[in-house]
Amino acid sequence: MSSSVNLYGTAYGNFATQVLEQVRRETYGEDMGQSSWVTGHEYRRFFDLLELAPTDHVLDIGCGSGGPAIFLARERRCRVTGVDVNEPGIQAGLSHARRASLDHKVYFRRADVREPLPFPDQTFDAIVCMDAMCHLHDRGRLFGEWRRVLRPGGRMLYTDPVVVTGLVSNEELATRSSTGYFEFCPPGVNEQLIRQAEFELVRTEDVTENEVEVSRRWHAARQQRVTDLIRLEGEETFAGLQRFLFIVHRLSSERRLSRFLYLGRKPE
Repeated sequence: MSSSVNLYGTAYGNFATQVLEQVRRETYGEDMGQSSWVTGHEYRRFFDLLELAPTDHVLDIGCGSGGPAIFLARERRCRVTGVDVNEPGIQAGLSHARRASLDHKVYFRRADVREPLPFPDQTFDAIVCMDAMCHLHDRGRLFGEWRRVLRPGGRMLYTDPVVVTGLVSNEELATRSSTGYFEFCPPGVNEQLIRQAEFELVRTEDVTENEVEVSRRWHAARQQRVTDLIRLEGEETFAGLQRFLFIVHRLSSERRLSRFLYLGRKPE
C-alpha cells in the first residue's frame, strides 16, 4: 500500500522557487500557479460557461495557492474570494495578490468546508471548485451551503477528477489517494446530489483529456529536474509524487478514473 505524500504542502510551501516555476510552465504551458489538472485555456472556457461579468463576485472553493483566483480576476475583472484549509496555500495566495497589485480584487481566507461557510446568505454570483471536490467531506451538505451563499440565478461549476468509470485495483486506489483525503464517486452520484440540493443541472461534460495530458507533462517536467527536486523535497516525497502522477496518467488515459465537469444554477 502507498504511504501518504505531501503534494500540496510541498507545492504551496515552495511556491515561488525557480524549479517549481519551471515545472509549472512545462506542465501547463501557462503558469497561473495551479496545482490541479486545469490549464489556462480550459479555465477560460469554464468562465464562458459561467457567463462571468466584471460585476460578479466569485467564490473559489479549494483555492490552493491562489493563482487561479488571481487569473480569474485578471481575465474577467471580477472580485474573487478564495477559501482553502491549507494555511501555507492561503499565505502564498495573499503574497501573490499583493505582488500582482490585485489585493483589492482578490481575497483569501482559511476555511474548513466541513463547517458552515463563513459568509452571509446570497453573497456570491458564482462558485468554482477545480479538482478539489474529491477531497471534500459530505458534498451533499456542501452543496446546500453553496446554494445558501449564492444569489438567485447564481451559477456553480466544479470538476471531479476521480469518477470511477472502470476497474481499479486497491493498490492503484491507494496510490491515487496518497496525496490526502479522497472520495471516489461512481457515475450519476454528482448529478443526483446536485439535484437534491435544488440546483438546476445545466451541463455535465467529460473533461478527462486535460487530466491525461497534464499528468503526463507534470511527471516528465519533474523527472527532468530530479536532482533539484530531491534537494527541495527529499527522495521519499519526490518518488511518491512521481508514482502518484504515473498512476493518475495511467488511470485517466485508460478511462478507468475519469474527470467530469458539472455546471449548475440556483433557481431565480
